[in-house]
Amino acid sequence: MTDTDRQQHPARPRSKAKRTIGVGLSVLALVGSLAACSEAKNSADGAPTPLPSDAPSAVPSELPEATPTVKESDLRKVSCEYRKDDTDSPAKLVGFPPKQLSKAVINAKTMTIYTNLGNIVIDIAPGDTPCTINSFAFLASKKFFDNTVCHRLTTIETNGLGLLQCGDPQAKGDGENPTDGTGGPGYLFPDENLGPQYARGVVFMAQGGEAANSNGSQFVISYTDENAQLPQAYTPFGIVRKGMEIVDKVAKGGVNTAKDGVDITSDDGGSNAPKIKVQIKTIRIS
Repeated sequence: MTDTDRQQHPARPRSKAKRTIGVGLSVLALVGSLAACSEAKNSADGAPTPLPSDAPSAVPSELPEATPTVKESDLRKVSCEYRKDDTDSPAKLVGFPPKQLSKAVINAKTMTIYTNLGNIVIDIAPGDTPCTINSFAFLASKKFFDNTVCHRLTTIETNGLGLLQCGDPQAKGDGENPTDGTGGPGYLFPDENLGPQYARGVVFMAQGGEAANSNGSQFVISYTDENAQLPQAYTPFGIVRKGMEIVDKVAKGGVNTAKDGVDITSDDGGSNAPKIKVQIKTIRIS
């Protein structure tokens, strides 16, 4: 298996002409579920909690009836499966997450990414993707993401997609490292909550090519609605509530002009680093 085969990223569409723009019903359901979480928080502290106002196109003007909140007793019965990554991909080993969800994970509402450019706050719903949130909580507690960089930026002009990708602990993010996009935590876990189109503000897991159920630590933030042509094969686990202006700034900065003839328009995750460096100081689940 080559480094390119192991790279974890959504595939480039074959034809831009086939691109469609819209928000699927599954995204509506995810937004509805997260909206229910926000409403519950509002009633608890008396202050309104905004939906992703920084990314208005990620939230439809009319939400369907919110999916009922999953009971804590049901989430306590969830058993997550994490298996050893035997693909020989570079890894930062910190152990395996617990199979059962802790109370802190069950009650988690946000994932905050602290970066050198500011904070990105993501609304999450453990009831929709319990094992994904459990993995992030575990890795965050081990400081797995500390001082890592977002290694891949795609633009509509270069790739037909608008995505910022992070979570490879070994990535250099210089646009010249061919192994960027291959790193992970040394374990893999199954997909969850598949189905949504990846509209602006949606945060989802990255995995290599056709490798279903091979999630690790890499994740993607969508900054445009023009990702609807992606196959519904990537686990969506949150929606950006605050900080989309940071992603927009990085997107406007473009990709690195690589040296030595590296093609920055290819699907190679190592050759599409953002010019504006995004360093993750730490990630917290709360």
